[in-house]
Amino acid sequence: MPYREAQMDGNLGVEMSGGHDAGARRGRRAALVAFLALPGAAAAQEVLSPAQRDAVTTILRDALRRDPSILRDALAALEEREAAERDSTQRRVLVAEADALFRDPADPFKGNPRGDVTLVEFFDVRCGFCRAFHPTVAELLRRDRGVRVVLKDIPILGPNSVLAARALLAAQRQDRYEALYDALLRLRTDTPEPVIQAEGRRVGLDWGRLRRDMDDAAITRRIEANLALARRLGITGTPTTVVGDAVIVGAVDLAELERLVRAARDRN
Repeated sequence: MPYREAQMDGNLGVEMSGGHDAGARRGRRAALVAFLALPGAAAAQEVLSPAQRDAVTTILRDALRRDPSILRDALAALEEREAAERDSTQRRVLVAEADALFRDPADPFKGNPRGDVTLVEFFDVRCGFCRAFHPTVAELLRRDRGVRVVLKDIPILGPNSVLAARALLAAQRQDRYEALYDALLRLRTDTPEPVIQAEGRRVGLDWGRLRRDMDDAAITRRIEANLALARRLGITGTPTTVVGDAVIVGAVDLAELERLVRAARDRN
């Protein structure tokens, strides 16, 4: 509801100045919380006359002096509204970006290539939470042979993250993406080039070829495309997992992951 309607229709000035029963007080408190949580409530005072602004300011100061928790509740209500708006925007982007998310033939993946549920993981190999999540996803794939996991490298933790992402995408050209991915996610150390080289050779990669491919402009474009997709979805951290129309931030446990897969399967 626009500010003018909420302020006028709610009779904020009248309601806050009179009445003593508990029900009326609760109603006035709820109205004030709703008013404070309105988008642009402060800026909306520009539509009021100086006398009206003074009256509103007096009412608010008096109410907050008597019950400071009103401000806390208003902030919580505002956060809930903003979260709902973000979720709505994110759902629209998921529909618009479905092909880029779930059906890009260039994307590396694990699991069943014809799985009935596709899970998309945005990750950074240097992210500790991604490393903690890695065995959970592996166990999901072991238990559920109908799942396909698409892997989206988004190197957001510095130069060594970019180096590792380049190595992984270059390893895909030798059909060794999954092997190097598993090796790097199991590390408990950083991923400078000597470590990537050692792990690459250990999983059977031709290092000379890999190193040349890492600098290919096409790999740069792949990484940039992943990062751009993450930005459009509002993804700011790793791991972030997309299952159906759910976007999950952080490393969830196996039970939650299986629940999300069941929900996505039921919607198919």
